[in-house]
Amino acid sequence: MLMPHPAVLRTLVDEYTALTQDGSAENQAQVRDLAYTLCVSTGTRDVRHALETARQWLQAASGADAAAGPSTGHEPHAYA
Repeated sequence: MLMPHPAVLRTLVDEYTALTQDGSAENQAQVRDLAYTLCVSTGTRDVRHALETARQWLQAASGADAAAGPSTGHEPHAYA
């Protein structure tokens, strides 16, 4: 299964969380769209499971970044 980029996933989670906390009826269509996108992005069928999965993936990605160490800015490129 393809996994979304952590930055994209973080944006989806943050937007969904902010809109659901707002609670206004005007945002309901956007909340449904974000819930659908989160479910598709995580391979789940329920937004609660999607959020849980997304948070686990984000935590794992954050841990992988920390394990890789700080960037020196001199990493070799795969292309010339």
